Amino acid sequence: MGFLSKLFGGKEEKEAPKSVSEVVLVSPMTGNSVSLGDVPDPVFSQKMMGDGIAFSPSEGKVVAPADAKVLNVFPTKHAIGLEATGGLEILIHIGLDTVNMKGEGFNVHVAEGDQVKKGDLLVTYDLDLVSEKATSTITPMIISNGDIVKNMDKHENTATVAGETPVLTITL
Repeated sequence: MGFLSKLFGGKEEKEAPKSVSEVVLVSPMTGNSVSLGDVPDPVFSQKMMGDGIAFSPSEGKVVAPADAKVLNVFPTKHAIGLEATGGLEILIHIGLDTVNMKGEGFNVHVAEGDQVKKGDLLVTYDLDLVSEKATSTITPMIISNGDIVKNMDKHENTATVAGETPVLTITL
């Protein structure tokens, strides 16, 4: 008996007619995908917060990588937490050391509890300002509950288009 069967007592759940075993996340930003190992911050590069992928953005726009619920929007607007299908928790952290900017240059377009669709606008920000004031514009996208992940196929070192380019295929 699988995890979902145990969780739902082996009965078919009316709200989730089919069990989800694979989740495809698209790029939350336009630019290039990079390996987490290349992120110049050990918290991310050593996967202390979880595994995932990162992006070198070419514009200051972040969109939803999948249909999801907004779990949290950090008060400093530099990071957003989402929950996708299957309970997959996603953290998008815009730039490195951007917490020190205290929200300057960031505009959040969603609120906690919102349901978003893949490609919906989450955050816009001043990329030049982040380049100037933060350690890096590199933006990690982390799966924070990796314990439910069986396999993660990463599409690294590729050009990405926000809301379109598949970057992570995750088997739950």
